[in-house]
Amino acid sequence: MEVTCSRCHQTVQPEDCFCPFCGLPQLVYTADGSATPGQPEHVGEPIRDAATVDWKSALRLALSLAIPVGALCSIYSPAGLLALPLMAAAGAWVVALYMRSRRPAWITIGAGARIGLVTGIVGSWAAAFTTAISLYAMRFWLHRGPALDADWQSQMNLATQYWASMGFSAQQIAMNKAIMFSPEGHAGFVLSSVGFLAVILLAFSVAGGALGARFLGRPRRIEQ
Repeated sequence: MEVTCSRCHQTVQPEDCFCPFCGLPQLVYTADGSATPGQPEHVGEPIRDAATVDWKSALRLALSLAIPVGALCSIYSPAGLLALPLMAAAGAWVVALYMRSRRPAWITIGAGARIGLVTGIVGSWAAAFTTAISLYAMRFWLHRGPALDADWQSQMNLATQYWASMGFSAQQIAMNKAIMFSPEGHAGFVLSSVGFLAVILLAFSVAGGALGARFLGRPRRIEQ
């Protein structure tokens, strides 16, 4: 017989102590009051909702891990190519560390995704801040402004070829180049690139937190 959760109506295993989807305790009593496999190991122990998050502990873990990972995920970081898997791993790692401090170590996918969201917010801000500091340092401290401008010129040449292949007229291409070569256009492009990176990092961190909860935080089963 299929057992469903009384709150979210998702299918749960008879031996699950908590619903893996919404965290509702699955309490089952026999006629004599003894615990069945759906009960906690100790009938008198306090019930903790697996869908709730102790944010004091979660925030501490997120800050300690997301800031260095976010710095590694900046645009000009040597590890930039691994930015997305790094941030996904950070979200899952924060969930794993958080679960180690929980007794019992139950957590729902939704709670893991929320922890991943906080991790992603911190990490994406760290990545954006590190990118800004790197740009400033390269242009004004390391005097690499000409190299940055040459790289920007190369990107615009590729963009011009793309616009031409898309059927843009010469006048439209010239107008677009004038906009992009202006200080405002260049700054806007860099800002939009950083914003896009932050959004993608956030999405991957949420996915990592949800997957971490899914595979590491499965409801503990009672040994028969």
